[in-house]
Amino acid sequence: MKPSETLPNPVLLQRLAINESGFIFDPVSGRSFTVNESGLALLHLMMQEMSVTGIIEELADEWDLEPRQAERDLLDFSAELRKAFHG
Repeated sequence: MKPSETLPNPVLLQRLAINESGFIFDPVSGRSFTVNESGLALLHLMMQEMSVTGIIEELADEWDLEPRQAERDLLDFSAELRKAFHG
């Protein structure tokens, strides 16, 4: 699985303004999004430009998930971000 097919565009991720309560703002589009604690953790992992496999492993370890569940969570969250910010 290639990051470009799964994760939002890295340029989009880098321009997002994020606060620790989970509020995400895209200053280019003016759109905003709110995430919970696990979404915020996922977003921080994606911003590190880790591999998809690395993100899944980290997520599974940090949140005590089966790797398949971590992968589904990553794919679902990535799809929501791409839809919200068109990136």
